Amino acid sequence: MKLAFSTFMAALFMLTPVYGQEVTLPSDADITQILTDRIDRDQAGTGIVVAVVENGKARFTSHGYFGRDDLRPVDEYTLFEAGSITKIFTNLLLAQLVLDGRIDLDAPITNYLPAGTILPDFEGRAITAFDLSTHSSGLSGLPDDLMAAGLKNPYTGYGRQAFLDWLAGVRITRPIGQTFEYSIAGTALLALAITHVDGRSYAQMLQEVILDPLGMQQTSLALTGTVRPDMATGHDLSGAPVSHWDFDVFAPAGALITSASDLTKFMTAASGQMETPLTPAFNLLLERTRSAGDGTKRVGLGPFISKLAKRTIVWHNGKTGGFNSFAGIDRENGNGVIILANRISTSGIEDIGAHLLDKEQQLVQQPKPRMVARIDPALLQNYTGIYQLGLMTFMTVTAEQGQLFIQLTGQQRFAVYPESETKFFVREVDAQISFSVRDGKTTSLTLHQNGRNLAALRVPDPHP
Repeated sequence: MKLAFSTFMAALFMLTPVYGQEVTLPSDADITQILTDRIDRDQAGTGIVVAVVENGKARFTSHGYFGRDDLRPVDEYTLFEAGSITKIFTNLLLAQLVLDGRIDLDAPITNYLPAGTILPDFEGRAITAFDLSTHSSGLSGLPDDLMAAGLKNPYTGYGRQAFLDWLAGVRITRPIGQTFEYSIAGTALLALAITHVDGRSYAQMLQEVILDPLGMQQTSLALTGTVRPDMATGHDLSGAPVSHWDFDVFAPAGALITSASDLTKFMTAASGQMETPLTPAFNLLLERTRSAGDGTKRVGLGPFISKLAKRTIVWHNGKTGGFNSFAGIDRENGNGVIILANRISTSGIEDIGAHLLDKEQQLVQQPKPRMVARIDPALLQNYTGIYQLGLMTFMTVTAEQGQLFIQLTGQQRFAVYPESETKFFVREVDAQISFSVRDGKTTSLTLHQNGRNLAALRVPDPHP
């Protein structure tokens, strides 16, 4: 009964594929139908571009527009925020420094930071580059002052010194190197070490080590918030345009702006279908792996490996305030899929990528579009209170400035929107709330999620 985001989280690429059984990826017509259904029928997208790479050759399919108010059709040259796919580029820079003998994956990361840098440890065990790359450093969460700024443009202006000050006060509460927990802060710290060792800025390293050798001329970093004319507009869950994100110290974790055309160059090199000066660095990414939390997924230096219905893929996704991305490769045959979308949705676009790489992997059924109804704001106070879902699980309902909110025990608060006077829905996940009213008083609510209907009785107000 969790009201939590279900994300096909973090990872990408493989190296040196073992070519075996030939697998043909879906046709352009089949892909177009999937995109049309997702955008036009399900109203779960604005513009989506798909790149398919087979035998080193790319083909592109797209549907939709630059924005709700910009009806230019998206294509393989349209720019998108790639989000956390940036982490693979950061780890590739690390791999190159490891091959050059300038960083030891198992040495304390403080060895590669300015003298006097204070980092947390656990019972004397220091964080290493391998811990940071495999999301097992024990660094969880983000600085409180960053989180308090909200999600409109959360990373803008958050600089190196503020980040180091935060790290100096962090406490790690479990053994380092043993537990997977996806860490944006970990990647940012890794990048500080990389740039200190190399002497160039992150943007300069990215350009000279990766983008220039691979001919990725459209790709850049969102460091200033400047919007390029060939860049799509991002959209939130409701389909409303949102502002672009820009970055400072967290740029290595999510600031990449790129196109499907450019990412196919990276994917072709990563899959071993094209020999480049970066081939040894790509090969290092999966030379060592750790468990990524369950028996079906592992993580190397950034890339994650997941077992689908029939295929094993290496992949990564990304999400910002208005964009969603996916890139994955079939580890056996080198087939690859890239998806870039300029609207976030409750189910994302990762299921499309998984389905294209493994036809036995089913597409996620999209929630039906829901419209906000106009109701008297005075009604909202009737629903506020605490409702008991289980022995120790409660739903707290509050109202502020004409907006109703719900919060399950131990989880974040979600706004809910009316479909009628007694039925409300959540935009972030496919969940709905209906209230039961008797003799003018609310007696219970029902949480509708994942095919289940969970009733919760209202707890009597101790101060009626």
